[in-house]
Parts: sequence; structure tokens; C-alpha cells
Amino acid sequence: MDENRARRVADALRDRGIDAHLAKASVDQYGVRVSLHGGRQAEWDTDGTAGLEAQVMRDGMLVGYVPQIEGSEDFDEEQVVDAIARTDYDQPIARQRAASPPAAASLPREGGVFRRFLDGFRYR
Repeated sequence: MDENRARRVADALRDRGIDAHLAKASVDQYGVRVSLHGGRQAEWDTDGTAGLEAQVMRDGMLVGYVPQIEGSEDFDEEQVVDAIARTDYDQPIARQRAASPPAAASLPREGGVFRRFLDGFRYR
């Protein structure tokens, strides 16, 4: 996932009340990190593959995963946001719910007024 797309997906998830962040996996490789209960984090699409999948980590250890979602290589941003929002992380092998949970109160976007300054003015 490119940086700007990952940022837009994280922002859309935060607008739905999901604690999502831009994740920088390595040089020029980005994804979305979703903070979960119990100190876990789901790291979505940080491996550079075309399909959408995630690793669920706690304290740097793999505790679960989301298998690649079928057809996700052709998802637009709205479909990616919906797929991440519908994921049920309660089992070690996560699954997709039939419907999205209701949206919670939106969370503020990271960086606030200094966001573009901190990111080096690379986007609009």
C-alpha cells in the first residue's frame, strides 16, 4: 500500500471510531495499524503484496492473523476500510463479519494542526 492510500484508509477508519494509525513497515513500505483490546495490534498490508491481509501482534509476537481476503487486490479504498472494520479478531485466525459494526464516535486525526509539517508537506 502506498503512503497516501494508507494514510487515507487510517483516517477513514478513525472517522468510524476505529483506533487506526499509519504504519511504516520499512523504507517506502506502508500499511495500517489497528490497535485492539488486550494490547494487540493488527498490522494490515505492510508486506507489499497485492492482497489485503494482516498479522495480529502483541509485544512483538505473532498471536494471530487475518488470511488474505479473496478479491482484495482489486478493492478500492472504501472496500478496504469496510473489510478492516468488519474483521473479528477474537480468534487466532480472524474472520470477516457479515456486516460492519455500527460506527463509534470519530477519533481525531493524528498530528493535528502540525500534521503536514511533521510529514514533510508530501501530500495535500
